Amino acid sequence: MHGLYWRSGGGDGRLALHPRRFRWAALFSNIETAGVNALPIIALLSFMLGIVIAYQGGQQLKFYGANIFIVDMVSLTMLRELAPLITAIIVAGRTGSSYTAQIGTMQVTEEVDALRTIGISPMDLLVLPKLLALIIALPLLIVFADALSVFGGMVMARALLEVSFEDFIDRFVLVVTPTSFLLGVGKAPFFAAIIALVGCYQGFQVRGGADSVGRQTTVSVVQSIFMVIAADALFSILLGSVGLWR
Repeated sequence: MHGLYWRSGGGDGRLALHPRRFRWAALFSNIETAGVNALPIIALLSFMLGIVIAYQGGQQLKFYGANIFIVDMVSLTMLRELAPLITAIIVAGRTGSSYTAQIGTMQVTEEVDALRTIGISPMDLLVLPKLLALIIALPLLIVFADALSVFGGMVMARALLEVSFEDFIDRFVLVVTPTSFLLGVGKAPFFAAIIALVGCYQGFQVRGGADSVGRQTTVSVVQSIFMVIAADALFSILLGSVGLWR
């Protein structure tokens, strides 16, 4: 997979020397598929997750009369950890699997070999646009998930703890710093690279027929989710060790 990363990043220098060869249409198409089309499911799940976190935390905070601190719990938990992680997991299951299935099907039908025969690099046409599209789309999806999850928490805080929208927003502005927001969004390019490269790599590993496509798609999703969670844990340890989580 390291070789795939090197070649998709233009490691052979061909795209750097001939930028007009870049497939802009493929890039925009993949941004639409990976980003725009994912907005409804991201919105629904993020909103529901914000409600769940606020409800579970609110039940405990009511005992201590610390209702306003639900804002701290929902905002920091969602912006730093849960919204980026859940969004990446959804994208891994939705987009990463489609990358594997598309490339795997092209392997089975020998379309990849045909591209090489006519002088078109599969890396330029199939991998690089997907990689760049996800690196562009995932940070925007995470920002969208942040907003919807906090809004869900705000609605539940109002219903359960009688924290008004005005009080919630005032506390949110006080608690959430630009660093807290950027720490979550900053993970996105790394998560995107993991999902795209694993998805494409497993697609190129397809051999045989349709059974192989299904098998590699399953492997792709499992590997992507595992590596995203491992990367998130590593980020938490590293950022915590330098005091950025405080």
